[in-house]
Amino acid sequence: MNNPIKVDIWSDVQCPWCYIGKRRFEAGAAEFGGEVEVEYHSFELAADTPVDFDGTPTDYLSQHKGIPAEQVAQMLTNVTNIAKSVGLDYDYEHVHQTNTVVSHELIHFAKSKGRQGEMKERLLEAYFVRGEHVGRIPSLVAIAEELGFDGPEVTEALENRTFLADVKADVALAREYGIQGVPYFVIDGKYGVSGAQEATTFANVLTQVQAERSAATSDNREE
Repeated sequence: MNNPIKVDIWSDVQCPWCYIGKRRFEAGAAEFGGEVEVEYHSFELAADTPVDFDGTPTDYLSQHKGIPAEQVAQMLTNVTNIAKSVGLDYDYEHVHQTNTVVSHELIHFAKSKGRQGEMKERLLEAYFVRGEHVGRIPSLVAIAEELGFDGPEVTEALENRTFLADVKADVALAREYGIQGVPYFVIDGKYGVSGAQEATTFANVLTQVQAERSAATSDNREE
């Protein structure tokens, strides 16, 4: 394919299904086999969360969402088991529940350097697997430096909120599209896929888009 299929993905760094959905989408794209261009967009599942929430994810879901603690524990066990099925080792015992807006700003910073996907992956891993704090600027700068970014440049961008407007624009566009939950995939600008669907679902949609493009090209040639 000369023209890759564009896939816009709305997700949050603290969304367990977003990481699972990322893995399933990647598997589906590999099954599809064609060229795909991915762009990530910011979405805040819990924008009212303080940076240093005093408690665990279980506490947060129980206190702020009104879900009984026993039910939350079962939910987290379930999602942890599903994560394992796609090769992810979630460690909820060490997750730092936090506000993710600055981490989204860091993803936009990395996007400005052509490395958005790499940063997105690293921050999801930081939150769910490594137990790192993705709400504090010093922690985020350390992660960025680990990936080879310039620490002072990252610090300046995050402290000055250089990319906050980009985060807000993503959130506004999600609202315009009617996106209320993540992950949400917009494929070729016209097909919406909600949730962490199986890899085959993504492969089928990508294949359908490719077939439609081929048919349109053929029709244009006949004209």
